[in-house]
Amino acid sequence: MLKIEEIHELIKLIDESTIDEFTYENEGAKIKLKKNKEVVQQVAAQAPVAPVQAAPAQQAPKAQAPAQTEAPAQEGAASENLHKITSPMVGTFYASSSPEADPYVTTGSKVKENSVVCIVEAMKLFNEIEAEVKGEIVEVLAENGQLVEFGQPLFLVKAE
Repeated sequence: MLKIEEIHELIKLIDESTIDEFTYENEGAKIKLKKNKEVVQQVAAQAPVAPVQAAPAQQAPKAQAPAQTEAPAQEGAASENLHKITSPMVGTFYASSSPEADPYVTTGSKVKENSVVCIVEAMKLFNEIEAEVKGEIVEVLAENGQLVEFGQPLFLVKAE
């Protein structure tokens, strides 16, 4: 059975990810985590009714608005001449080979096609992710220890 700290870590990872439901079974024990989908549905329903000044409904769209406006700006900048290094799998993002080690790359680092930029851990396997292009790291989009999704952008690289 999982320890309470491990369960708290699972809850945190699921909360920060786009996963809505997670089930874990081991030796007859079962843990099922499910996000509250009603909040997301209320935000979507309340967005067109923004002029109405209801205090509780107004707070939810305000909290979501910055994330919605930042995402298109990042995508617009990335589509100009920046290459996205994306996660090839679902797993945990690690910027370095160990907690004590320096990150593989940071903003401003020069990379080659075969340069290792991070590790994505999936099912206790540590997978080195390579840059795929020659250039300079413009932005690190994932945080160390963050759960990442398949296809999620991890880095923006200004290709040479």
